[in-house]
Amino acid sequence: MKTRATQSLTKFVVLLLAVLAKTGADYRATSGEDHIRRPWRGSDGEEEQRVVEEAAGDEHDHHPWWDDENDHLKALMLWGSERVGRIPVNVDSFDAVGDGVADDTRVQGTIIAPEEPKQWDPKNPRAWLVFSKLTGIRIQGGGTIDGSGTKWWASSCKINKTNPCREAPTAFSIDSSSGVRIRDLTIQNAQQMHFTISRSDTIRVSGVRIRSPRDSPNTDGIHISDSTNIAIQNCRIGTGDDCISIVNGSSTIKMKNIDCGPGHGISIGSLGKDNTAATVTGVVLDTATLTETSNGLRIKTWQGGSGYVKSVRFENVKMNDVENPIIIDQFYCDSMTRCKNQTSAVKISQVMYKNISGTSRSPSAMKFACSDTVPCSNIVLNNINLETENGNAETFCNCAMGFDYGFVRPAADCLKNTACDGSRDYKQKETRKILHTEL
Repeated sequence: MKTRATQSLTKFVVLLLAVLAKTGADYRATSGEDHIRRPWRGSDGEEEQRVVEEAAGDEHDHHPWWDDENDHLKALMLWGSERVGRIPVNVDSFDAVGDGVADDTRVQGTIIAPEEPKQWDPKNPRAWLVFSKLTGIRIQGGGTIDGSGTKWWASSCKINKTNPCREAPTAFSIDSSSGVRIRDLTIQNAQQMHFTISRSDTIRVSGVRIRSPRDSPNTDGIHISDSTNIAIQNCRIGTGDDCISIVNGSSTIKMKNIDCGPGHGISIGSLGKDNTAATVTGVVLDTATLTETSNGLRIKTWQGGSGYVKSVRFENVKMNDVENPIIIDQFYCDSMTRCKNQTSAVKISQVMYKNISGTSRSPSAMKFACSDTVPCSNIVLNNINLETENGNAETFCNCAMGFDYGFVRPAADCLKNTACDGSRDYKQKETRKILHTEL
């Protein structure tokens, strides 16, 4: 049986997310902490919320928590369905206490963030909806989270290089949590990243839809960091950046039935920036379709880093007009200034590509641009069939060692013929410039 605090929290979240919070309040469910932060203020200086759509549902619909004890909730919902305006929300009115115990939080309706970046609370520049320190909770319900990111994107230094580079909020975050399930949500038009999972374990994500325009900067779909035992399945993601990105400290990541596009593909990294150490291990992608993305299956690391990426398997993936279907780039440089050459690098090994097919927009359907001093090793290709429109697909290798078996097109003999001891004695490298992939 749920405690009164848990019942109150669930009631509040259903009310806030389904009706009132068709706005931009920040819900932070924590253990024993004040769990509501309001990230913007109204013109009169008071903290406000903005109802921008009518409340969904009929007043006669059955809601088990609409009892006499909660008539004020029903009245507030009916009020919200009759008008559009600004209303304050006081958590104390609902006896809500974030205890981290509630096991079923339903998101219905649409939550919309404030449109103006200048309305954002400068004390919380990186977060909007943050769920932290939760155990065994489910977040579901078919609702939509809308970051209203248009003006954030326009002010990005990636769009206009005369703008200063500044932080922007992540729309939805799970942090320091365990045993959380997220199901049947739509997250769209995030100010920057859409959905992050950090410092967490045993997180299950299914049926999530993420969408932003292809030119929206840094709008990663799902971003995983410092987390383990993460499962993502049956998700459709289209953004202006990586559909899924996996970075430092992550292990045992499983992805299945992923539809990606537009975007920059499914990426491990970037890793090793500013000479940092990074580790990623135990990543599996099984069954995915990538359509018109600028990259397909990518591992990207900066020069100067250390650590490793290993035990990675990509299988059963269909490419539709993808710019770089298979790519390892150890010279990644997402910088306005030229990155200097460095000898240390994140070690990449034990990476398998199996049953990968489709069309490549670029001639280099497979590209393994690895470090001269820390080469890639144990790269395995099996049953690969990648073609270009004019039939001239090829494989590019620099300091990448491995083997292929079964049917592999384009041929990848360079994996077996690479001589890479720092002497730069490699004919393919002498005749062709390494193409580094930004973003």
